[in-house]
Amino acid sequence: MRSLSLKLTLAFLFVGVISIVLVTSFVRRQTEREFDQFVLSRFETDLLNELSNYYAQTGSWEGIGAILVRSRDRPMGMSPDRQFAPIALLDENRIVVYGGLRYHAGERVAQRASSRDVPIEVDGVTIGYLIFDTLRNRIPQGAGSPEAIFLQNVNNAAFYGALGAIVIALLLGALLARTISRPVRELTDATQIVAQGDLGHQVPVRTQDELGELAASFNQMSADLADSVQLRRQMTADIAHDLRTPLTVLMGYTESLTDGKLQGSPEMYRIMHKETQHLSRLIDDLRTLSLADAGELPLTRREIAPQELLARIAEAYQVQAQQQSIALTVRAASDLPLINVDPDRMAQVLGNLVSNAFRYTLAGGEIVLTAVADPTHLRLRVQDNGSGIAPDDLPHIFSRFYRGNESRTHNGESGLGLAIARSIIKTHGGKIKAESSPGQGATFTITLPLS
Repeated sequence: MRSLSLKLTLAFLFVGVISIVLVTSFVRRQTEREFDQFVLSRFETDLLNELSNYYAQTGSWEGIGAILVRSRDRPMGMSPDRQFAPIALLDENRIVVYGGLRYHAGERVAQRASSRDVPIEVDGVTIGYLIFDTLRNRIPQGAGSPEAIFLQNVNNAAFYGALGAIVIALLLGALLARTISRPVRELTDATQIVAQGDLGHQVPVRTQDELGELAASFNQMSADLADSVQLRRQMTADIAHDLRTPLTVLMGYTESLTDGKLQGSPEMYRIMHKETQHLSRLIDDLRTLSLADAGELPLTRREIAPQELLARIAEAYQVQAQQQSIALTVRAASDLPLINVDPDRMAQVLGNLVSNAFRYTLAGGEIVLTAVADPTHLRLRVQDNGSGIAPDDLPHIFSRFYRGNESRTHNGESGLGLAIARSIIKTHGGKIKAESSPGQGATFTITLPLS
């Protein structure tokens, strides 16, 4: 049995049948018990009245046995040919007048020996005792009697009700099983499709319960997987492109020098050295990024004041700020809590953000480095009033080799700066985000835990 739908249907059916059988059996037995008690109580009351009237009319119990056997008020349809009623009759001295099923006429019955005796009174005087036979489980039913017909109708109603409930349980079980198994089957088929290479395949989200959350998670995973593969392919192409440019320059010069077509000069060697530096920087960035992705990026942590870290960055870029006529300021309170970070890695991140800010801020602009803290986190901000970031580019700026402006000329950068910044901050247990409006500058916020 491999079908989940069939297993669930049978499970629902089994639970439903067991529950219905138990409830039906309990209701049936309780109904019969209560109905027997009701009939016996009615029989007892009617018989006591009849016996009291008989004694009041005759003044004795003579001939009462024949009346008891032929009584028309037999309990629960007792057969007319039955020779004994389920009772015994004693006189006022507890001498058996009619023995029924247990006693003999003339026998004296002690009060404790009787099963259950009820006094018979006439005008307040006890004239005898009536003993009901409690050794029998219940009074026999005569076929066709009103009581037997009533119980049979009750049993029939319980049977058909149970049968209907079983059918409903089967239908509901099949419906619920299909509701559960259908999304599972769709997810199974989708995983096979993804395994065959159709990345990004989506499944319908039919419910808002756990199965719906599972389907939504699968869709997100599939989309992320497709994006990851696409980004990896793009990254490979971009790496090849970025490597090709300096290698082409180096190969051109070295080939010309080897063939004697060009003579070496300081300017040529300077260009070749610059391209070699670019290659080295690109390789270092790729290595840093791969270590961060693998969770193996080495960190040398120590406690440092946030204002000291920002002052280090401002001092490093002060000359560039003066050359570009851009104000570079630090705003940080002196009583900020210390943070446990790798100062060199954090300087690398902040340096990358400040370098980008200089690239897109015009002369006369301003770049502000800010540090603020709350009880649990410290926030470092790099804010400029430059050209800003286009809304379409903002969600992708931390992606590897992403270029918002494809027409931008090569500037010696690897295109991995922001991706590396995000990886370093993530390794520190923090987060980085960017906010910007076109023409109003950009703000990069780094959030680090204080613990």
